[in-house]
Amino acid sequence: METLVSANDVLFVLLGAIMVLAMHAGFAFLEVGTVRKKNQVNALVKIMVDFSVSTVAYFFIGYSIAYGLNFFSGAEVLAAKNGYDLVKFFFLLTFAAAIPAIVSGGIAERAKFNPQLAATFALVGFVYPFFEGIAWNNHYGFQDWLNASYGAKFHDFAGSVVVHAMGGWIALAAVMLLGARNGRYSKDGRLHAYPPSNIPFLALGAWILTVGWFGFNVMSAQAIQGISGLVAVNSLMALVGGTLAALVVGKNDPGFVHNGPLAGLVAVCAGSDVMHPLGALATGVVAGALFVWAFNLTQNRLKIDDVLGVWPLHGLCGAWGGLAAGIFGATALGGLGGISFMSQLLGTGLGVLIAVVGGALVYGVLKMLVGIRLSQEEEFDGADLSVHKIGSSADD
Repeated sequence: METLVSANDVLFVLLGAIMVLAMHAGFAFLEVGTVRKKNQVNALVKIMVDFSVSTVAYFFIGYSIAYGLNFFSGAEVLAAKNGYDLVKFFFLLTFAAAIPAIVSGGIAERAKFNPQLAATFALVGFVYPFFEGIAWNNHYGFQDWLNASYGAKFHDFAGSVVVHAMGGWIALAAVMLLGARNGRYSKDGRLHAYPPSNIPFLALGAWILTVGWFGFNVMSAQAIQGISGLVAVNSLMALVGGTLAALVVGKNDPGFVHNGPLAGLVAVCAGSDVMHPLGALATGVVAGALFVWAFNLTQNRLKIDDVLGVWPLHGLCGAWGGLAAGIFGATALGGLGGISFMSQLLGTGLGVLIAVVGGALVYGVLKMLVGIRLSQEEEFDGADLSVHKIGSSADD
């Protein structure tokens, strides 16, 4: 029997889509504030165009792969249920488009512009919806197998794994294939600091993301009757826990402080509808500390030049969120239950595997065919020349 959809549901999901759309401004300013000044114009253009390419890829290919629906019917069919299917697409598109926005922060300052657009199309059109369909639309029987084997399906209410871990682990593959920025490490392996160019812009990006995240999480109910204040308060507690942990572990560093709430929010997405607020707070604390530790590890010891730390922030904290839902969602720890830690572990592992393989395949093929890295001269100038002409401020 078809679920009754009201105009209120359409408005609810539309408002969620708009809030998550606004988060892309947060991605942009977070990157603008972190990269060197000469790369700021490139970062702004890249986020805007990536979103547009994502829309085309998801509209024509990705949404159909994930949900088996397309938009080639007549207008009267699309307008049914007050156009609910269309605003649901819009909402889920904003999630899908977060994948290249996440990757953008990792590969900043040395990736070619046009190959990145090709990667965006492939990732949003094929790689991301492949796992999205498994996790959120029961494709290939994986969820049924988990339910039969461990008593519960893989639970990811708002995308800790489906969106964030996928984006972070894809970014890791891209960063590894690109290599470090010129001059980032000396011949003896010492790190040359490239400090954030604009802390206020970085903070603005973090605040935009933080506010928009309440649309990301709460509106994931996708119907007004499913709205839950528990999701909102759990999101609040996780962002606070992440902030305070990043403050302490990061020794008051403003870059870590403003990424702390994002780490907590990434981690709480999966279990925000089943955790107790204290569990959400603990999830955020672990995520904030994990981000600082992993960022320092990747930059200083592993020599992985992940500019914004998107693998620690989204990849690791997203994977932690998948596991945390299986821990703090348990009734023994105050959660609502209905989850299985083994299902969370296996579902998270599958998401990471698909992300790494998909990211390596997409960027590996592009590297072999057309190259994905700027020349040394272009990197020194501060932008891919195709974008460099857009704003002379890229030369500053």
